[in-house]
Amino acid sequence: MSMYLTPEQQAILDGSKGETLAKVMKTLVMFGEAFGADKMVPVTSKYNHLVTSFGLGVLQPVYDLMNQLIDSGAVSGQKFTADPRPLDKNVPTNLIQDLVFKFFMYNKQDFYEGQLQKLGLLEKDAFTCTCYMDAVGNKPEKGDVLSWSESSAVVYANSVLGARCNRNSGILDIMGSIVGFVPHFGLLTDAGRKATWVVRIETTKRPEAQLLGSAIGMKVMEEVPYVVGLDKWLGEELNDAACTYLKDFGAATASNGAVGLYHIANLTPEAKELGESLIAEGAKEYVIDDAELQRVYDSYPVIWKDRNAKPKLCFMGCPHMSLQQLKDWTTKIERQLAANGNKKVLIPTVFTAAPAVLKEFEKTEYAARLKATGVITSYICPLMFMNNPVCGKMPVITSSNKLRTYTTARYYTDNEILDQLTKGGN
Repeated sequence: MSMYLTPEQQAILDGSKGETLAKVMKTLVMFGEAFGADKMVPVTSKYNHLVTSFGLGVLQPVYDLMNQLIDSGAVSGQKFTADPRPLDKNVPTNLIQDLVFKFFMYNKQDFYEGQLQKLGLLEKDAFTCTCYMDAVGNKPEKGDVLSWSESSAVVYANSVLGARCNRNSGILDIMGSIVGFVPHFGLLTDAGRKATWVVRIETTKRPEAQLLGSAIGMKVMEEVPYVVGLDKWLGEELNDAACTYLKDFGAATASNGAVGLYHIANLTPEAKELGESLIAEGAKEYVIDDAELQRVYDSYPVIWKDRNAKPKLCFMGCPHMSLQQLKDWTTKIERQLAANGNKKVLIPTVFTAAPAVLKEFEKTEYAARLKATGVITSYICPLMFMNNPVCGKMPVITSSNKLRTYTTARYYTDNEILDQLTKGGN
């Protein structure tokens, strides 16, 4: 069945607003038809968010497309934020790593950022994967239809905020903003938001967010889970602590699987409103207890050349840390350093957060205290940093399951990371 288009949409497809917009609309229509979309619906969020933020030299076709859009006046109908920058001079590197970054990888970064500004970048420093943080200001409302593609932001917007967005690919996100419409299928529909898995949490303590998300993502893959029992540990209010937990949990479900939406019984908006009516008939069940989490943890491969190597770098913040996380980790590191008789972290450590969040952090007493421990703060994308093949050869540790999945970084729980930073050993 062909997709229904309104007269306005059909006119754009037929060229009423120029050849370039007609091509953009045709691309979105073809995308929608491939997934069985029945119609195009308006994008209703105030701002958009783009996943492509890095100026890789090999992405020349992207730059050519962006130039075509700019030259034809087909700029975004929304201002937008974008994923984190791939480079930051504050992050420790050696000469060879710098040469690879400069000449073989992100040699088009300044040029591409200039294109993004012409297309509608919200502000010069609007680069983060956690655009929904209050300090950043790109937080959709419940029911908003989005044209996003960053997986960790999409799953957060769908699940915690109750917005509606499919897991789009890069470039399709800006196209949806340009024409103001996206195809109606999948997670934009009521049926597509039904849970096909019931996940029961039966752990004896609050499960590690990144580990629990990993377990669920690998089990349900691209399907929608309805999680029962997590409210015992998180409560029934979406306060800062719960939202921070779900940020990291959701990123792991999206990267270790392909989850674009989850429901947490008694906590997330649609679960509180609709309850178990969100569970589809014939839903499968997955029980997670302490032993299952340990099994998942033990299954992670160690792909360092020397699995007993001393870590040379620690990255925290993939996705970017919240303001409260920065404060909490400052206190934890200070306390553990004192307990272990050390003044500074024993492994070079980078905490990453949105530029706007870092500005807020710098206004607090915690900023100077964290700096005194030797920890570096940055707006960088750890994943893009680790994609440098020279960086990838380093023994890097992290508590991010997303970073573990996409790079050679080795995963440890938060407490294990804290021990390594403050007393050494791995």
